[in-house]
Amino acid sequence: MTTKARQATIKRVTKETQIEISLNLDEQTGIEIDTGIGFLNHMLNLFAKHGRFGLVVKCHGDLDVDPHHTTEDTGIVLGECFKQALGEKVGIERYGTEFVPMDETLGQVSVDLSGRSYLVFNAELTNPRLGGLDTETVEDFFQAVAFAAEMNLHARILYGRNTHHKVESLFKAFGRAMRAAVTINPEIVGVNSTKGVI
Repeated sequence: MTTKARQATIKRVTKETQIEISLNLDEQTGIEIDTGIGFLNHMLNLFAKHGRFGLVVKCHGDLDVDPHHTTEDTGIVLGECFKQALGEKVGIERYGTEFVPMDETLGQVSVDLSGRSYLVFNAELTNPRLGGLDTETVEDFFQAVAFAAEMNLHARILYGRNTHHKVESLFKAFGRAMRAAVTINPEIVGVNSTKGVI
């Protein structure tokens, strides 16, 4: 068990977006998501619910241009929150892999909170738009999270037909994989690496 609260609140303001995110790794303090993009709100709700995180996201972006800046910048700030909340990562499992079915679709996400940034994204999203979200920005979101959090993130769709189901399975799997990875195991002494740091 850790005595330090594993939580973070980060604000990021640019000429394109104004974002504030609060993340609590250990307590389900509530989920409030407002990005201005209904489908992204839905996905982040799923992520937090299935990851059992407290998550508040407030974003005002240049949606009159397109959803790209809002989606990518939200990923950046979420990744920064994970990095800050995890601190030195003492005692965490570090790894997480989850398969999540969504009707005809099966998605998988594997993460390593390694301190190294890398994304592998393998999902064919044939419907180019879901609500107000361009589906090509789903990969951009995951890349932003992975690089800001300094983690390896592998996301793939094994099979499926419906693009909504594909994206939903990935966000649910991401939440569950992150829950596994951030979980503190009292049997781990220090950090879970032979290097002594992660």
